[in-house]
Amino acid sequence: MIKRPETTMLSPDRIDLAPLKAANDDYAIVRRAIAYISERWRAQPEIEQIAHAVGVTPDELHHLFRRWAGLTPKAFLQAITLDNARKLLRDSASVLDATYEVGLSGPGRLHDLFVTHAAMSPGEWKSGGAGLTISYGFHPSTFGIALVMATPRGLAGLAFGDPGEEKAMLDDMRRRWTKATYMEDKSITTPLAARIAGAASLLLWIGVVAFGRWTGFTLHATPLVS
Repeated sequence: MIKRPETTMLSPDRIDLAPLKAANDDYAIVRRAIAYISERWRAQPEIEQIAHAVGVTPDELHHLFRRWAGLTPKAFLQAITLDNARKLLRDSASVLDATYEVGLSGPGRLHDLFVTHAAMSPGEWKSGGAGLTISYGFHPSTFGIALVMATPRGLAGLAFGDPGEEKAMLDDMRRRWTKATYMEDKSITTPLAARIAGAASLLLWIGVVAFGRWTGFTLHATPLVS
């Protein structure tokens, strides 16, 4: 008869649950911060206000948010502001009206937000890309084929699809900037694709946690660093 080795069972009261509880607490803080920003973005809250609302210091919130979400509270606020400004401009609002509607202090701040994170000015976005040359390239990614769109200022758009859907993806992007000139150029989009590869999963996490689903605000341009 073969004698089997005895299996030692670890008693539940000897399992250290402290790290799991700490991680769960940190997640809850970040989730509350995302909800606070999502509900009050138009007031453009400072990090001190957000931190006070979720019960931590500004430094603690900054580090927790960045560790869990991959970007700062400020960058997340900028992403929501940018997304809403784009919608307003496309719905016929003037640059000035859109500026104040999204809670910014002047058109210069809206211009800086668009140039930095959408790679075009508010006027260029509103005009459908008139006068812009947009380079594009298809690249492999964790989520399938990534279509990267770029202007001379940087990343302008991003879409994911399955192999064989490249034409449909490009056609969909072209509808966003109907008056732009398009040129396939991987020498321009490859460096951007490398950045996106490290951030895409984090952006997906933010979209799901903030809104319970994948949201479109990261599919045009989102602050990847701050």
